This record gives sequence, structure tokens and C-alpha cells, in this order.
Amino acid sequence: MSTTMVQNDTKSMLSSVFEDATAPVYVVNPSEKTIASLMTTLDSQDPGTEVRMLADERTLKRVMDDFLVASVVADLIRGGTLSVRVLDTVPNHSVAVTANDVYALVTVGDTVRGLNSDDDTFVGDMEEYYSSTWESSEEYSLRTPAISRVRETLESDIGAETAEDFDSVLGSLATARGDGDGLDEVIISLLVAARNDVLLYDISKWGEDVGLASKATFSRTKTKLEDKGLIDTEKVPIDVGRPRLRLMLGDERLEAADSDELATVAKNLLAA
Repeated sequence: MSTTMVQNDTKSMLSSVFEDATAPVYVVNPSEKTIASLMTTLDSQDPGTEVRMLADERTLKRVMDDFLVASVVADLIRGGTLSVRVLDTVPNHSVAVTANDVYALVTVGDTVRGLNSDDDTFVGDMEEYYSSTWESSEEYSLRTPAISRVRETLESDIGAETAEDFDSVLGSLATARGDGDGLDEVIISLLVAARNDVLLYDISKWGEDVGLASKATFSRTKTKLEDKGLIDTEKVPIDVGRPRLRLMLGDERLEAADSDELATVAKNLLAA
């Protein structure tokens, strides 16, 4: 190991790895924290080359439960910046492999140390090994839609104000998981729809079309929020068929909240 690079966080460490890369970069067996930081890094800068992530399937499933991470992953895959495949055999180490260097990623607390070797033989062997591993590995199946497509279609299908509120709520969250306590993408969609008096039919059709969740999931989640008092509905007559439901916020504290405060208020009400 010829060099030790010390950075204050994983994002800085990964930025250093990508700085001079000219060929595909292999990121092997990253932790959940490293995956999240990697997505933030790639989303904010163009590495100039494809990043190929080989990861443990269980780790991928856990981190992709967070819509904030998974939707960016989908966006990066869509744009050709990132590819993700599943490791059949999970190594004990976490590394990043470029054409010229191998970096062992070591995290202690909030400090990331990148122990790097530029030995030609060692680097060549590692790149050949993980190139071969990549070719034999299966692509990870990600069902979450790209965040860019979510934003584009929400604005065009539902309205610019709802799309702005959706972005504002996402920006106020550290995670967006449907784990029973937090807010997932369906709850967020329904809340911002209610904030803008959108029909349940319209937001659930949009959500199903874009790939967020089925209409049935939207309906079940609406009922949960309605039972908790976060959302209210009113019937809107239509020319043919049964009346449709207009979504409205059901609590004055949500009505008084700015869009970037909506998530905090909603979580408190759900926990009550």
C-alpha cells in the first residue's frame, strides 16, 4: 500500500477515487452508508466514466428500501453513469478498482481512509478479476422509478405546485422508507396531493403509471392517513360513473405547515 488518503467523509473519499478515472470503476461490496454516499457523489458530479457496483443482494435490498437512494440509483442507471450487479460470493473487503489504482475503503467513525496501491501487477490482477466477476454476475432488479421521471410526470400529469411540494418534502427528509414510522413515497405523494386538492383517482393513476405503487396501495394508504386524521376527502360528481374523491389535508397543523415542514408534522401525527 503506497499511499494513505484521509478524507472527512465517504463522499470526499469517493470523489478522490473518481478524479482521474478514465475506464470503468468497480465499487465492490460497499456498505449501506457507502452506497448512499456514492449515489450523492454521482448525482452531484459527472465521474466521466461508468461506475460498476458489485454488491451483496441483502445490502442492496435494505438500502433500496429508501426511496431517496433508490430513485437516484434508477436515474443514474437510466443515464448510463451507473450499473449494479449482485455478488454471488461476498468478499470480506470493500474496494474501489480503477485502471490505475486499487483503493481499500476503511471507515472509522466519520473518517474514511482510502489505502491505495498503484502497483501495476496488483492493479492489473484486481481489474481483471472484477471485470470477470462483473461479466458473470446478474443485474440487480430495481423497481423504483428514476427521480427525474417522477418529477417530470408529476409536474405534467398533476401540476407544477404539487411537484414543487413533493421536491420540498423530499428535501426535508434524511430517508424515505415505508417502515411503519417514517414517510414513504406513497404517503408523501398523497400528502402533497391533499395539500393541492388533487383527486385520489388522478394521483393514484399517476403513481401506478410511473411505477411508484399500485392504485390499491394508494387507496390503502389513503385510508390509513384518513383514519389517522391527516387526510380528509370530499366527493366530486362526474358526468358518468361514481363520484371521485378529492383529497384535502385533515389537520390544521398540516394546513399551517410550509411544504418543507410537512414531513415533520406528518410524522409526529402518525406517531401520536
